[in-house]
Amino acid sequence: MTKKTSTNATTAATLKSRGLAQDYRHEHQKDVVNRLRRIEGQVRGLVEMIESDRSCEDVATQMSATRKAMEKAFYRMMTCSLIQAVQDSETDEQAIQEVERSARLMEKFA
Repeated sequence: MTKKTSTNATTAATLKSRGLAQDYRHEHQKDVVNRLRRIEGQVRGLVEMIESDRSCEDVATQMSATRKAMEKAFYRMMTCSLIQAVQDSETDEQAIQEVERSARLMEKFA
């Protein structure tokens, strides 16, 4: 009977943990979408700057800020991906493999 209680407790903890991970993912995705909407506004602003003949230096400064914002959104999304991959792993070995895979993706795309 103790074995069954232990298994039920483990299952309950796993479900609770997955629920927390899903909540975290949802919040993370909302954050990334908000960041992308701000970036979208920055890009529209860049077009307006160019069309209104602003200086190349001003445009380049704004482009740099936009690029930096995109990088931050990328890292936030990768963090979400990494947390989900580890959460979905069934063994420590699988979790380590997922972390390594995410690290390779960041190295490739960063």
